[in-house]
Amino acid sequence: MVSHKIHKDLAHCFAEEVTQSIIQEVDHGVFCLLVDESADVSTKEQVAVVFRFVDKKGIVKERFTGIIHVQETSSASLKCAIDSFFAKHGLSMKKLRGQGYDGASNMKGEFNGLRSLILRENSSAYYVHCFAHQLQLVVVGVAKKHFEVSDFFDKIYVLLNVVGASCKRKDKIREDQRKIIEEGVREGKIKTGKGLNQECSLQRPGNTRWGSHYKTLLRLADLFTSIIKVLEYVESDGLDGFKRCQANGLLKYFHTFDFVFYLQLMLLLLGLTHNLSKALQRKDQDILNAMSLVKSTKQQLCKLRENGWDSIIGKVNSFCKNNNTELFIMEEEFVNPKRPRQRSNITNLHHYQVECFYTVLDMQIQEFNDRFDEINTELLGCTASLSPTDSFHQFDQSKLVRLSEFYPEDFSSMERISFGHQLGIYIDNISEDQRFANLEGLGDLARVMVETKKHLSHPLVYRLLKLVLTLPVATTTVERSFSAMKIVKTTLRNRMGDEFLNDCMVCYTEKEHFDEVTNDMVIKRFQDMKDRRMTL
Repeated sequence: MVSHKIHKDLAHCFAEEVTQSIIQEVDHGVFCLLVDESADVSTKEQVAVVFRFVDKKGIVKERFTGIIHVQETSSASLKCAIDSFFAKHGLSMKKLRGQGYDGASNMKGEFNGLRSLILRENSSAYYVHCFAHQLQLVVVGVAKKHFEVSDFFDKIYVLLNVVGASCKRKDKIREDQRKIIEEGVREGKIKTGKGLNQECSLQRPGNTRWGSHYKTLLRLADLFTSIIKVLEYVESDGLDGFKRCQANGLLKYFHTFDFVFYLQLMLLLLGLTHNLSKALQRKDQDILNAMSLVKSTKQQLCKLRENGWDSIIGKVNSFCKNNNTELFIMEEEFVNPKRPRQRSNITNLHHYQVECFYTVLDMQIQEFNDRFDEINTELLGCTASLSPTDSFHQFDQSKLVRLSEFYPEDFSSMERISFGHQLGIYIDNISEDQRFANLEGLGDLARVMVETKKHLSHPLVYRLLKLVLTLPVATTTVERSFSAMKIVKTTLRNRMGDEFLNDCMVCYTEKEHFDEVTNDMVIKRFQDMKDRRMTL
């Protein structure tokens, strides 16, 4: 029992029981495949596999089913790994009704990507680009295209390298912020209570960490006074000459009107998209609600463009006054810092409102339109007819019949004709039932249909509803599994084998199913693996 081999066999038995429980939960129904790859601590490429499906209770589930080591990340290699995984667990590619990946060419390639290889086998396995990845690409895309915004984020990265270079500088920020909070509490300017005034520091943003840019800017605005003092300390007393020069440049930039303007502008834009990002990361999010959230965010950006100037300039002026930074009079002539002697013939108001505010917002709106092209597809357009919001006011019988034609494997020609006849009875029956009165999305509709046994009265409608709910929204569950991989396989456990890593990750990630596994089930599987010298 103290042997490492026995330990691994027991972990494998637990993992097999958990995986078998998940496959039984799918219950030979349709499901969606979510896949992503990442390198572990041993720089070995690992592919995480997650299934999205609707269970017997009508609830959308996303389950981590395993991690596979691949020698290379070409589309053919990934397809071979997935085929082997399906064959091992007795799954059929014909039951696949959705694919969710990030935007890498080996994944979403239209001709030779994993998406196209699976579509050749199953034309009903529709691909949806991860909404959360697309949202992050919108933020990064704007930062790369607009020179001033790009320069602003470059300065933020330099700040993180200067301030975060030593523990001493981080401690100085914390200590100075503590004194400011204590003084504010004594004067009654800062409220106290549970969870308030927590110790914080600057967070380094990353292009692959959703929402990290927004958190960094929030911390920068909150710790601005403390950060300025630390930069002054580095400039005067720093031992590294290069860091002292960087601190001097940052101090000059942080006292300019440009810095304050872009800080407040990006806080406003990222704040709008941050709420959307958090909503998209929910496991039970359905594609229709995700499209609605994206549409609402675009509308808010358009409203901000039309009516948001006074609000943003008010915040900028307030920040400048509170922190003694440069303050411009909007009616004065704009002076280009790159050509200070050359007349610009435009006012500060024109430069910051038209050339900065409007331009950045137009870029953001254009990126939304370019990235979220799934919203304009016919498949998702027809899906809206199933929505239960506002007493099923979007219900359209012809669109639902058309939606069923996208799934020839699930609806025969006779069933499609029968489906068209049943829709009228379905909408009359559902509309008159008060239990369906205040539903918010497709997930709620499926759950209530099962609870009220309506899925038995309208089986074809429920079948179509399950297919739509199976469509992926984001690969958040896959990304979370990679976070778990960093906990399971660490630098001190970097020689962990692939099978043992998979077993540990399945048990660690799917705790709900793991808790249901009994010792008797594991003992039986353990004894059946091979002949043992003794019986447990």
